[in-house]
Amino acid sequence: MTDTLSPAEVGAEVTDGVCVVTLDRPARLNAFTSTGYLQLSQALAKADLDDAVRVVLIRGAGKAFSSGVDLDSLATADPEELRTRFAALVGTLAGMTKPVVATPHGVAVGFGMTLLLLCDVVLVAEGCRLRAPFTALGTVPEAGSSYLLPALIGRQAAMDIVLSSRWITSTEAVRLGLAAVEIPPDDFDDVVRGYVRTIAGYAPASVIASKRLLSSKRKQRALDALAAEYNAAHALPRLTRPIG
Repeated sequence: MTDTLSPAEVGAEVTDGVCVVTLDRPARLNAFTSTGYLQLSQALAKADLDDAVRVVLIRGAGKAFSSGVDLDSLATADPEELRTRFAALVGTLAGMTKPVVATPHGVAVGFGMTLLLLCDVVLVAEGCRLRAPFTALGTVPEAGSSYLLPALIGRQAAMDIVLSSRWITSTEAVRLGLAAVEIPPDDFDDVVRGYVRTIAGYAPASVIASKRLLSSKRKQRALDALAAEYNAAHALPRLTRPIG
């Protein structure tokens, strides 16, 4: 399968040291296809190598951050290609040297939620709802979240969220530690813009070194968890929805 003529599903723009990466399929609530995985991975990798970029911001176009994998696209997707691109994206996110700030609004479901665990700071819009619906879909956690989620919020809270597949409010997301702060929608863009510009204004070497110290060994542990998640998913007797 080639992506040469595929429409852009992810956009990126660099201004004043900030690379704004936009999930750009608003008509599908920014659901991911195989092409979207590839494009997001490429945009992030390019930003990490760009000396003009000091911080990366991931946002969603339209009414939502992301509804996760586009289930309709799975019928025509190459399973091995999907798996390879998803794993590459997780590796890229986990290995970013520059800080990555995510700004979910509307809904963040499936990979739209687990993607947040791979970012460094999450600024959530008031009213946003998050969900890890894996048990409800007959599958298991993905994107290394089986390690990242309990490491971030504790075993009991992680078990509750995963086993129940329930919705999480923006207020609860902050209380649990899934997000740093909840921002009213009317102030959201201004607060986010000010936050990332502040980080971009600091000495890059200091910011990068600080991130490295705070996230040591996370990449390998996330990738180890990802491999275990794939094995668990494909061992299920009736896998109704692939992870990712």
